[in-house]
Amino acid sequence: MSDQGHPAQAAPPRRSLIDTLEIDVRLLGMLMAFAAVAVVFTIWTGGTFVGPRNVFNIAVQTVPVGIMACGMVFVIVARHIDLSVGSMLAMSSAVMAMSQTTWLPTMFGTEYGNPAILAATIVLGLAFGTLMGAITGWFVGYQRIPSFIVTLGGLFVWRNVNWFTTNGQSVSLTDPNLLMFGGTEGVLGATASWALGLVASALAVWAIIASRRNKQGHGFAVKPVLAETVLAGLIVGTILLFVGWLSRYPVPVAKLKRLFEARGEVMPEGYTAMHGLPISVLILIAVAVAMTVVARKTTFGRYIFAMGGNPDAAELAGINTRALTVKIFALMGFLCALAALVAQARLQSHGNDIGMLEELRVIAAAVIGGTALAGGVGTIYGAILGALIMQSLQSGMAMVGVDTPFQNIVVGLVLIIAVWVDILYRKRLGLSK
Repeated sequence: MSDQGHPAQAAPPRRSLIDTLEIDVRLLGMLMAFAAVAVVFTIWTGGTFVGPRNVFNIAVQTVPVGIMACGMVFVIVARHIDLSVGSMLAMSSAVMAMSQTTWLPTMFGTEYGNPAILAATIVLGLAFGTLMGAITGWFVGYQRIPSFIVTLGGLFVWRNVNWFTTNGQSVSLTDPNLLMFGGTEGVLGATASWALGLVASALAVWAIIASRRNKQGHGFAVKPVLAETVLAGLIVGTILLFVGWLSRYPVPVAKLKRLFEARGEVMPEGYTAMHGLPISVLILIAVAVAMTVVARKTTFGRYIFAMGGNPDAAELAGINTRALTVKIFALMGFLCALAALVAQARLQSHGNDIGMLEELRVIAAAVIGGTALAGGVGTIYGAILGALIMQSLQSGMAMVGVDTPFQNIVVGLVLIIAVWVDILYRKRLGLSK
């Protein structure tokens, strides 16, 4: 019997490699942009751009902006903005600088450099940063003043209170324990860096496997095994390449001699040591991981994205959006203070211009990283990548002799293009009109 009455079943459409691997197209675009920047400046500088020393410097310089960009993701996702982060960084830095050099040593009758004083200083600075953020959140959440106005006012207020705090003077910071947070003075060395890199790689693979099993156990759809394998390979490869590259950056001989002399020893002939991972970069990684967990695994994080997606629906669902706003800005203030600790340690001083214009770089990093200004959409890893792209651009342009004003012009154009691309991407997905 003929089966002409039953039309042949249509063949399923062929899937592209990107569809098969279920790759985030936006993330892929950012990675391609970062790769393009690296390739252009590597060729332009004859390979110096990707040398271990410059990669180390870019990583260290990215940390303060990257830390604050993690908090800015939550702020923008919740449909707010914070223009005061650079001034809060400066204010937190002023409080910590004066606490460790003048206020606390005078109060307790001790000398500058006491480890207990430094610990108390850090706690005080982080608490003060959190308080500044909470004040901003109270005005925005409970008094219903637009965040743009509150934080614009905060930009002027905290920047100038910072000036009065130090009487307009720069404060030199030479405590070795503090400088450990800054970069070159605080590194793990090659051996410890490799050990940490291997542990991090193993944890990353375990996390991917555990997440897959958890989804399967609850009956949720999972990515193809090939996609998970490629993802694990990329993560492990990136970690080990980064660790290996920084472990090729030697500590200057003169610095090694000073370290041995400080211990009353003589440096052995031919002795060498490598920088490895900076402690400041580890702080940024810890912040990024913690903020990602908060965003994806906690009620607080889910409430932020719910409020950003639809504030009215979030309130009707019983979410206290006012208190949530205070918490978001308090967290932003805490991260500003943490960034201040890293920044003053890297600069080995507190100056009145510390953190100047950082608010613009932080917002740009979050937006370039895919955080939608309309709210409800954003990722921590995207903000970190955005900060890294911006710092790489500025570093590369500085290496080839581009003037600072033109560097800022390029960064501004990149920001506009990033927002434009995001709008086109959202239209394509039907997320906006």
